[in-house]
Amino acid sequence: MISIADLNVKIFADGADRSAMLKLYQNPYVAGFTTNPTLMRKAGITDYEAFARDILAAIPDRSISLEVFADDLNEMERQALKIATWGENVYVKIPVTNSQGESTAGLVKRLSLSGVKLNVTALMTLAQVRDVCFSLAGGAPAYVSVFAGRVADTGRDPLTMMKAAVEILALYPQTELIWASPRELLNIIQAHEIGCHIITVTGDILQKLSLIGKNLDEYSLDTVKMFRSDAMASGFTL
Repeated sequence: MISIADLNVKIFADGADRSAMLKLYQNPYVAGFTTNPTLMRKAGITDYEAFARDILAAIPDRSISLEVFADDLNEMERQALKIATWGENVYVKIPVTNSQGESTAGLVKRLSLSGVKLNVTALMTLAQVRDVCFSLAGGAPAYVSVFAGRVADTGRDPLTMMKAAVEILALYPQTELIWASPRELLNIIQAHEIGCHIITVTGDILQKLSLIGKNLDEYSLDTVKMFRSDAMASGFTL
């Protein structure tokens, strides 16, 4: 069993809670951060730019992905160009389509060739991976974010697809593959084993990092002790 130190896959923290992000910034195993409008809304953020600039000032030396929220492609481009000026560590997140299903491939190509570092997000098929990589070819450094966890939510095993995505991205050396929306700690190990570059991890899974490689007999005993402690604390009698 490998240890945390043995992992080749980079761990990015996924969230928008400022205090949690700053705490994770102190964790040497967290190599970057990602967020999105849904996470920002959950965190109660109402001023997008103020939040983004504040967190970039606090975390100036690790990759931070910030997503556009426009639906019109021209407005997406305007927002992307603005967000890109906020820091050298900024990767602008562009969804693979808008909400009408219109491809952003042309926009991705223009932005990438103009030097904007991108995180193309919400991909769930290999056809999308191929199209996005083609659009990113010859451009700035970029992430291709495949939502493996959401694929798994449909009853499909995403592992085969993620292995194929690793092979596709090998043809585009300026790109890195993100295993997005993981559902369990095991996904980190799987991402490591297939050579995926990055995995985005939410706080609940990050809290389990210390369990990697834990002795299973000890873990079994810890579980029994937990049941016993909770039973006693509840005052159960029969």
